[in-house]
Amino acid sequence: MSSNKILCVFLAVASTVKQALQDSLVQILQPKRRVDILRDVMEAQSQRRPFVITFCGVNGVGKSTNLAKISYWLIENGFSVLIAACDTFRAGAVEQLRTHQRRLNSLHPPEKHGGRPVVQLYEKGYGKDAAGIAMEAIAYARNQAFDVVLVDTAGRMQDNAPLMTALAKLIAVNMPDLVLFVGEALVGNEAVDQLVKFNQALADHSMSDKPRLIDGIVLTKFDTIDDKVDVLFLLVTPLRMYLNVSHKFALGN
Repeated sequence: MSSNKILCVFLAVASTVKQALQDSLVQILQPKRRVDILRDVMEAQSQRRPFVITFCGVNGVGKSTNLAKISYWLIENGFSVLIAACDTFRAGAVEQLRTHQRRLNSLHPPEKHGGRPVVQLYEKGYGKDAAGIAMEAIAYARNQAFDVVLVDTAGRMQDNAPLMTALAKLIAVNMPDLVLFVGEALVGNEAVDQLVKFNQALADHSMSDKPRLIDGIVLTKFDTIDDKVDVLFLLVTPLRMYLNVSHKFALGN
């Protein structure tokens, strides 16, 4: 066999393997349902109600920070946002959200939006029932014609039964349109374990026969990893919904 023929065979095999790998990855990442948050928000608008997203996850993965980034993305697309401060446990949680609110409103001044702040914070302080605060915030958003409600929740470990019960209650009572798990890419396969156990804990502590579970993930710090990229595919496989939040939003004071 000539060297040209050997090269052609090699290229054919390489092309076939590449195409097979591409097809497999597309199949893994293919959403189980239609995923278009902006279109879903507009659909909720037509129903004269806010679109509600609840953020949950373990401690310290960046839920509040990435909630602010998603707020910025929504505002850039012309939507008004109400942030519900439902982390009534961690000291400084409300103040952190208030800082994000001020920063977002400085980037989109009220005078450019008919004199109304484009993002507002709904908070009742600390030590209160998170499910009740979320319910009040959603009702307030409906009355004040906000487009989106972003519900921040306290970080919790998946084996903390009281906190998981409280989160399951918040989700069951308020029925958000989207429940997002915020995970950290840096921890590798540990994030997969967190997600699986978190979802199972939500099911175990729900009082419903058909518990509301996690719809998708926000994977943080993804730009700081290299050899742990496989965690993305392992996380996405059971959910088929993934949000990669960019770091373009300046979070300074």
